[in-house]
This record gives sequence, C-alpha cells and structure tokens, in this order.
Amino acid sequence: MRAGFDSVADNAYVARMATLNIRNLPDEVHRRLRVRAAEHGRSMEAEARAILAAATAPPETALEKARRLQEFVDKLYGDRKPKNAVDELIAERRREAAREASE
Repeated sequence: MRAGFDSVADNAYVARMATLNIRNLPDEVHRRLRVRAAEHGRSMEAEARAILAAATAPPETALEKARRLQEFVDKLYGDRKPKNAVDELIAERRREAAREASE
C-alpha cells in the first residue's frame, strides 16, 4: 500500500472527480461562455471550472487585499512612486473642508 492511502476506498476517492451537468442553459449564456473561454485560450468546460472555482473561493482577507493593492501600485509606478501622497491628500481635504465651512 502507498504511503498516505489507508484503503482502497481512499485510492478510488482520489482518482474520482465530481461531475456537474447544467441543463436549460440559455443560448446567450452559452455564447458568452464560449467567447470568454476563447479569450482565455481554454475550453468552455475549463472556463466553467475556472468561474466556479473563483466564485466559491474563500473571501480575500484585508491583508491579502492590501498586499495585492501594493503589488499593483509597485507595478504601476515602479521607481516613480509619488512621495508624500498621503500627506498631500490630507492637506487637500483640509483645504476643501475649510472652504466648505466658510461658504
């Protein structure tokens, strides 16, 4: 018996994947799925699997969102990141609030 498998049932379970049949799929949904799959260079079945996996994935934590945002900013700006952006935004908002209060 291979390491990690306790029985023949475990072997059968690992080899088996679930199947899902979708009936009464509207023609327009089918068409959009076909186009989307082609855009991603995969079959409609693979595209449907990707969509279902993404839709049922655990929610992203705040830390993961922040990390992803930071990666986006790093990629967007590279070595040209603005300096003191937060301080400038706060100062701008304070100026706006002062103008609003004086009106």
